[in-house]
Amino acid sequence: MKGFLEDANYSIGLLDEGATLADVIDNCIYEHTHAGKRAFYVGDLGKLVKKNIQWQNVMAPIKPFYPVRCNSTPGVLEILGTLGVGFACSSKSEMALVQDLGISPENIIYTNPCKQASQIKYAAKAGINIVTCDNDIELKKIARNHPNAKLLLHIATEDITADEEMNMKFGTTLKNCRHLMECAKELGVQIVGVKFHVSGSCKDLQTYIHAISDARCVFDMAEEFGFKMNMLDIGGGFTGSELQLEEVNHVIRPLLDVYFPKESGVNVIAEPGCYYVSSAFTLAVNIIAKKTVEYDKLLPSGVEETRNDDEPVFTYYINDGVYGSFASKLSEKLNTIPEVHKKYKEDEPLFASSLWGPSCDELDQIVENCLLPELSVGDWLIFDNMGSGTLGEQSTFNDYQRPLIYYMMSFSDWDEMQDAGIASDTLMKNFFFVPSCIQLSPEDRFSTAA
Repeated sequence: MKGFLEDANYSIGLLDEGATLADVIDNCIYEHTHAGKRAFYVGDLGKLVKKNIQWQNVMAPIKPFYPVRCNSTPGVLEILGTLGVGFACSSKSEMALVQDLGISPENIIYTNPCKQASQIKYAAKAGINIVTCDNDIELKKIARNHPNAKLLLHIATEDITADEEMNMKFGTTLKNCRHLMECAKELGVQIVGVKFHVSGSCKDLQTYIHAISDARCVFDMAEEFGFKMNMLDIGGGFTGSELQLEEVNHVIRPLLDVYFPKESGVNVIAEPGCYYVSSAFTLAVNIIAKKTVEYDKLLPSGVEETRNDDEPVFTYYINDGVYGSFASKLSEKLNTIPEVHKKYKEDEPLFASSLWGPSCDELDQIVENCLLPELSVGDWLIFDNMGSGTLGEQSTFNDYQRPLIYYMMSFSDWDEMQDAGIASDTLMKNFFFVPSCIQLSPEDRFSTAA
């Protein structure tokens, strides 16, 4: 397997038009079956290119700032940085990762709502000045540790149809904004804009209308205090669906044109995270243990009526879990279903099954119930849409071994990077490009990032 982006940690395989993601997965499974059966990801970084083009076509001139916590792997950060995307960081380690790519401080914002003083000092030293804030205690902490900070007031949204509890937890009210401006004036801290966030699970796009209207009120309020506001951050919540992106744009564009027209000098930014990375990564896991369990009530819908009491119910244990790639399962539902890698007949019987991680912990349940053909220890399962919230810092619980990561990109996606306005000579400063067609075979080897 030949590649073009190489350093001490990873490379990206450049695939010809005859090779597919399925070919890459097949090849990796072949190798792992013979060399250790370790869980692994395949990341199609070309999808980041497509998502960025889609964003520019639908949402321009709103500039994306990618939340690093969604997926902090080097291939993702390198590609997005090359595409000119900004970065939203929530910790010192994330800021350091982005800085190592040579990203200028102007393209980094510090968004953690609960900041450590030492990390505020780090941002100040690094020249990362755009900082979010939603209460007077944070404001005073920022004033003490970052004299040059430029604040975005994080206002709460009225999303009662989705994550109401989360929206109540972070973000200030319009009434409290006046108090924060008074405090900032006394402390000599600049306020330069407003941030809000609408959850991706929000079904009522009217929430954006209320949030943008509230933001305009805060801008008007700031004029009374003499603050020169020039930034509006409309947050994340972009699921990755082009339809959702177009629906959001259809709602917000008229309001932005009225409340924050181009001549106002207000830069509008957003924080699309899973939008970029969710569909780009596929996880392959191996079954390490299997049990036949007694029938219970936790069966998939419809199974109880049709199931024969003699049919077995299977529990499978896989070599990844909630203390690794499925960490988000502890707080939210899994948004992907497992696919069986091995070929099986269409009429092969399916059995009620559950999937568990390797820790033997009662919380380490990946899938409560699903229908699968009978599988064996050593078989592989594939999970799509695993690029968001799964590839950051992970636990070392129970000697957990992090999955390997195999990056790939097709020649056509490489061409799209160039068509998007990225000069090839700029890319050549960072990448080792091998402009030759390749074919996948079991003998080919992938460079990896652990």
